[in-house]
Amino acid sequence: MNAQFMAKTAYSAPRQAAIRTPRTIEYEAFAQITARLKTASAGGAGNFPALAAALHENRRLWTTLAADVAGTGNALPEALRARLFYLSEFTAIHTSKVLSGRESADPLIEINAAVMAGLGHKGGHAG
Repeated sequence: MNAQFMAKTAYSAPRQAAIRTPRTIEYEAFAQITARLKTASAGGAGNFPALAAALHENRRLWTTLAADVAGTGNALPEALRARLFYLSEFTAIHTSKVLSGRESADPLIEINAAVMAGLGHKGGHAG
């Protein structure tokens, strides 16, 4: 390889990468955790450790989101912030029920999917 080729490929790589916006990053976090929840939930009782780990990650995500929407610097409309905070509380309570075997993870998966849809993901990146 010559220096000209190496320089060309080194400087062309960033143009090919998708721009990651905060919405894209949020979408990706929800997508990864939701995929883990789905996989672990489908694994049945024998997959409880994976389900517990996925539930823990989901609860951490929602706790972080709740702290963000409760902050005074959050620019989302107040009504949306209140709904997201409520969903965080629901997620915490429902997670405990799933861990005790009284409920399924399906409502948590559905909530995450609704949030992902709200983030406006349309096949490429949110924006």
